[in-house]
Amino acid sequence: MSETAQVSSLPLPPMQYVTLFSEENAKRGRTPRPPPPITDNYSMFGNPYNTDDAVIRPLESQNIRRLYPNNYDHRRELKKLNHSITASFLDLVDICIRNPESEARATKIDDLTLLFIHMHHLVNEFRPHQARETLRVMLEQQKRQRLEIAERFRRHFDKAWELVQQAVSTIPEPTESNMKLLIDIERVQPSEGNSNNQACGSGCAEEDRVLCQIIDLL
Repeated sequence: MSETAQVSSLPLPPMQYVTLFSEENAKRGRTPRPPPPITDNYSMFGNPYNTDDAVIRPLESQNIRRLYPNNYDHRRELKKLNHSITASFLDLVDICIRNPESEARATKIDDLTLLFIHMHHLVNEFRPHQARETLRVMLEQQKRQRLEIAERFRRHFDKAWELVQQAVSTIPEPTESNMKLLIDIERVQPSEGNSNNQACGSGCAEEDRVLCQIIDLL
């Protein structure tokens, strides 16, 4: 039984290009340089463009007849185009039913194409506004995240400060007996120079002698 060939709907990755960006090539500086910035004309989706062109090119620069005035309301014009497209489509259906070979069918298709181009152009004119709104939403989200992080840090700081204050409050106050004990320990503790001689002479370690004196005081 032959194996079934699996065909991907997506193109294969350009491995002959990906392999050029290996770790070894990156360390040795052998990776391909990025393409230089475009400074004049370029082509995108088969259409010529210029770097000095506006983001949304006017219809006249594309040799397309304008159907609405220069000063217009986007919402109103989009509604008018929507109604015109619906009516033109119904006319096209009627033409295809009555006389499919008529020249009016091609004319109506051209009219529909022009209406769709105008609607697409009006929608594209909202792209700069969409970009600004997207950037504003991203900045607001970053601001909200930073405020949440600062609030969590403040809560952790307040909790740590409360724990420190509780630990400080549990420390007992020095009493007279404790102070007397500390004074007696300091008085009976010998100097470093005589500690070795006393330990060797009496046969008892100095630490044991101090511990015994503390027990006697208690």
